[in-house]
Amino acid sequence: MLPSGFEVVVRGGTEGTGIDAVDWAKRVESLGAGAILPTSMDTDGMPTGYDIPMTRAIADTVSVPVIASGGAGALEHLEQAITEGHADAVLVASIAHFGKFTIRQMKDFLAERGIPVSP
Repeated sequence: MLPSGFEVVVRGGTEGTGIDAVDWAKRVESLGAGAILPTSMDTDGMPTGYDIPMTRAIADTVSVPVIASGGAGALEHLEQAITEGHADAVLVASIAHFGKFTIRQMKDFLAERGIPVSP
């Protein structure tokens, strides 16, 4: 069993490495990573929300920015990744690419909730 319960996977998420994701995040930080973008294979491409427990476990362990990735399907998911997942930023793909929300809508939503966004 991995200490954090989150495993680093490769080959498009089809092959486990036996490496704990939180330990890996600490390692890449020590190697000089300026930010970490963990993507949960359980939520990527699914519009059900980011993997909050995984994002939080990593964000609470490292001092570099953590960017939540994989799973945004609603504006509330962006807020949750930051407030509950402790992410410093969010990656959005499908909800922007397929026109569900505009970047302006996303920024306005977050700003209205007191989350800083770039202009």
